[in-house]
Amino acid sequence: MKNTPLLPSQLYKPCNLEHLKFDSTDELEGIDITLGQGRATEAIKFGIRIHKSGYNIFAMAPAGTGKLTTTRQLVEHEARRQAIPSDWCYVNNFRQAAKPVAIKLMPGQGIIFKEDMEELIDELSVAIPAAFDGDEYRSRAGELESQSRQREINQLSEIRDEAANNHIILTETATGYAFLPANDNNEAIGPEEFNKLDKDKQHEIQNTIINLQERLQKLLKKFPLWRKETKRKLQALNREVAELAVNHSIDELIEKYAKQTAILGYLTDVQKDIIEHVRDFIPHSEKLISFMELPQEPNPLKRYQVNLMVDFSDKKSAPVIFEDHPNYSNLLGRIDHQAYMGSLVTDFTMIKPGALHKANGGYLILDARKLLFQPYAWETLKRTLYAGKIRIESLERALSFISTSSLEPEPIPLDLKLILLGDPLIYYLLSAYDPEFHALFKVAADFDESVSREDSSHDYARFVATIARQEKLRPLSQNAVARVIEHSSRMTGDAEKLLTHLRSIKDMLTESDFWAEDNGHDQITNSDVQQAIDHKTHRLDRIREKLYEHIDRGTLLIDTEGKVTGQINALSVLQLGEFSFGQPSRITATTRLGSGKVVDIEREIELGGAIHSKGVLILSSFIAARYARKSPFSLAASLVFEQSYSHVEGDSASLAELCAILSSIALVPLRQDLAITGSINQLGQVQPIGGVNEKIEGFFDICAKKGLTGAQGVIIPATNIKHLMLRWDVVHAAQAGQFNIYAVTSTDDALELLSGMDAGIADEQGEYPPESFNGRVEAQLLQFTSIRKDFNVKPEN
Repeated sequence: MKNTPLLPSQLYKPCNLEHLKFDSTDELEGIDITLGQGRATEAIKFGIRIHKSGYNIFAMAPAGTGKLTTTRQLVEHEARRQAIPSDWCYVNNFRQAAKPVAIKLMPGQGIIFKEDMEELIDELSVAIPAAFDGDEYRSRAGELESQSRQREINQLSEIRDEAANNHIILTETATGYAFLPANDNNEAIGPEEFNKLDKDKQHEIQNTIINLQERLQKLLKKFPLWRKETKRKLQALNREVAELAVNHSIDELIEKYAKQTAILGYLTDVQKDIIEHVRDFIPHSEKLISFMELPQEPNPLKRYQVNLMVDFSDKKSAPVIFEDHPNYSNLLGRIDHQAYMGSLVTDFTMIKPGALHKANGGYLILDARKLLFQPYAWETLKRTLYAGKIRIESLERALSFISTSSLEPEPIPLDLKLILLGDPLIYYLLSAYDPEFHALFKVAADFDESVSREDSSHDYARFVATIARQEKLRPLSQNAVARVIEHSSRMTGDAEKLLTHLRSIKDMLTESDFWAEDNGHDQITNSDVQQAIDHKTHRLDRIREKLYEHIDRGTLLIDTEGKVTGQINALSVLQLGEFSFGQPSRITATTRLGSGKVVDIEREIELGGAIHSKGVLILSSFIAARYARKSPFSLAASLVFEQSYSHVEGDSASLAELCAILSSIALVPLRQDLAITGSINQLGQVQPIGGVNEKIEGFFDICAKKGLTGAQGVIIPATNIKHLMLRWDVVHAAQAGQFNIYAVTSTDDALELLSGMDAGIADEQGEYPPESFNGRVEAQLLQFTSIRKDFNVKPEN
């Protein structure tokens, strides 16, 4: 019978100080923080270097693994090898103001073009008023006005003279012109005096006045035509003067941008528009002769501005953009509005760029979880990637919630590499449920949370030193680094691995640095690291403390001594946020005559999960296959986690459940000073489980509270030995013979430890020795079968 406990050296793997040949991390060179991420970094490098459609990257790793830092470093390194992309700007469309025009410029030329246009408008704002304020313009305009007025006066004078020759006076009234009869002295006569004239004279005067009125009417109808003609002449004069003022300034820009067709076309449109709207350049206090009007816009010269969307004048490489809030507007850009005269107005200068614009020609990094949380952001991003164009459109308009007129900016061609960061679960869910996902994200970068500990101590020390420098922390002593390495293995739950979860390591070093300062140390020591570990545990272990208190006070029933039939101490792990701890649980089993059914009470009341139920079915099959090969399986058994009021999941208690059932069948009591964990397969082999360190420490803490006897201990799967990184108090107790950890490979090993009996090996006929544990189980089951035959017991449903 094998019952030798594990050696203390098997319970904890200390760091070999011979591999740490330094006194302080100040002596160590920095190292890339992508330690242990070879697969992920190769995938990212491949993804960012292949310039084909759809080869975007999904970097998958849990939060805090440093995937953003790693990805950013790799992308920025590659970006330095790439050419600086083009600048982009929006300008006014003078033909259709609602459809601004996008112009592509050489890198850094956008700001120059914008300044050139501002300088042009400033120059014309001075030159045009000066041209129209000059003596030559005023003289020529005044001459045209004078000629027009003189022409009207001359024609009216002719009619007035002719009327005077006929003793009729042409006079102006409030409503126009009127003809009045006059005497020989050319003085107007009244109605009474007119009536005294003979009838013939009266008729003659009346006929003359009618003729004159007809001529006057014809003349007055010609006045608007003559004034329009004068206005056209003035407009021609204004155009001539404006062209002289504008052409000189704008010709310089046309020559400067002669090789850029898009800008040349725009400058031509600007030239025409300025000449047509030259009045907008004249201050309101001054008026162009006969045609000045007040502007209809708050700033009519705004339409000549350049809206620089993307400016790479200060860049030395392709852009790398991380958008922390990837909503619809922040990705695609937006169109702002401003209040004017009681309404909301907008124009091309209020178009704002999004992350896609800023990263165009480079690299855009997004958090997949945040992206998927934003309404319509994911679908819009996919549509944009497929189209290869950035189309700025308000969300309410895209969803047809409103139909009011708005801007429709010309789409900008899109050429970038997109990197999504997210949990593996998000990647697999998108792979399963979004048929477009793999067409757009063909490269998966899978980050690892651990690295092999073998021959990695020195590199890991450099890794720790690099983080300490980046975070501006104190240097670590040799022993402190060793403690960090050991705790790193503990956090991975594997003595042969080291944690690469960047946030956890940063937090541990930051808290260690705090305690080093509090303790007055110049560098972080071993005790500072341990104090940080202990203090964090203390902050989080209130519930563990209360639970263990209930066990110690007897509220939760857990025995740590004696023997009981059909009862066993199983171990589970509770995970509460960042803290996990072991919880001992009592499992009891009852057996009786039946039809081979094992009742899982947890499952019956829907507190047991599918994996736990699977474990129960496996152990049921194991019992039947081992002990009832030649006879009916005439057993009914029930299993339950006593005092369990929450969901039970996992198969790590299946070994304990099997031992409890077999104990109840054989009527052999089991040791209560031992706790057991492990899962089994149908062949009775013990399989590894998770959380082995927490489980051992959990039962140890209960035993320590009740008093260590030297007989207490925990049974674990032998395949979990390599995962052991136990607390020092547990290791010291084992070293002193006060607590024992046993490793088993089979059910028989566990039964021997728990019962103190030989399990027994079947002979050639498949029968077990009568006094062995298996022999007693076999005998009891044969007895159940015999009773069933004798009394013809009907099977249970």
